[in-house]
Amino acid sequence: MATPPSTAAHAPARSTPPIGVLPAAGVSASAFLLFGLQLAGWGHGVLLLGLLAAFLVSRELGKDLSLIGLGIAIVSTTSVKADVDWDRFFTIGTVLILAVSAPLLVDRLVLRRRAIRFPWLSGGTWNRWQMGYIVAVPVLGWLILPYYFITSGAYENWPHITDGGALARFFVGVNFVGTWDELFFICTCFALLHRHFPLWTANVLQAVIFVSFLWELGYQEWGPLLTAPFALLQGWLFSRTGSLLYVLIVHLLFDVMVFLAIVHAHNPGVVPIFLV
Repeated sequence: MATPPSTAAHAPARSTPPIGVLPAAGVSASAFLLFGLQLAGWGHGVLLLGLLAAFLVSRELGKDLSLIGLGIAIVSTTSVKADVDWDRFFTIGTVLILAVSAPLLVDRLVLRRRAIRFPWLSGGTWNRWQMGYIVAVPVLGWLILPYYFITSGAYENWPHITDGGALARFFVGVNFVGTWDELFFICTCFALLHRHFPLWTANVLQAVIFVSFLWELGYQEWGPLLTAPFALLQGWLFSRTGSLLYVLIVHLLFDVMVFLAIVHAHNPGVVPIFLV
C-alpha cells in the first residue's frame, strides 16, 4: 500500500468540539434543500444559520464552512439541470467555475492560507488494487448505467440530442462537470471538512452535498443508490491516494459510460455495446 502524503485530505482533524458537526450538517442540509428539493428560501436560511452557528463553535470551523457555503450559494444562483443549449452551456459553466475559484481566492487572498489545494500527484505509487479499480470502474458503469437510465426513465432528464454539435457539447459538458465535481466536492468540501472531523464524518457530509447536486443535474428516481456510494468512494479514495489525478481518472472513466449510456437510451442501437 502506497503511503499517502500529508495533504489537506490527510491532515489530522483539528480540535473542533463535537458539537461542531451540527453546523456542518446544517451546511450540508442546505445543499439538499437548495439542489434536491429546490427550496431556495429554506435552503439559504439553513445555510446562513449553519454558518453563524459554526463561528460560535469555532472561528476556524466558521471560516472553512464559509468557503463551502460560498460555493454552494454560487451554484444555487442558477439551475444546473442538464441542458446543452449554448446559453445554458456557458451559464452553467461560468457558475461552476466561480463556485470553485471564489472559495480558492478567498482562502488565498483574504484568509492568507492554503487550506484549499488541488494535489495533482501524491508522490506515491498506486497499488494493484487501485490500478484494478481504474479498470473496474468503466466495466461497472457499462453493466449498471444503461439499466439505471432506461428502467428508471432518468435518461429523459437529459435532452434527446441528434445534432452533432449538441452531442459534442454534451460530451464536453459531462466531462467538465465530472472534473468540477472532484475540484469542489472532494478537494474543497471534503478536504475542508476533514480539517475538523474524522474521515467518515467528513465524507458523509460532503456526500450529502455531492448527491444533492447530482439529483438536480438529473440523477433522480433511484439514482442516489448509485451516486451516494460513488461520492463516498471518491472521498475515501482521495484520502488514501492524496491524488486529484487518481480520483479524476476514476470519475472521467465512469462519465464516459454515463455519456454513452444516455446516448444509447435516447437512440437505441446507436451505441451497440450495452446489454440493456
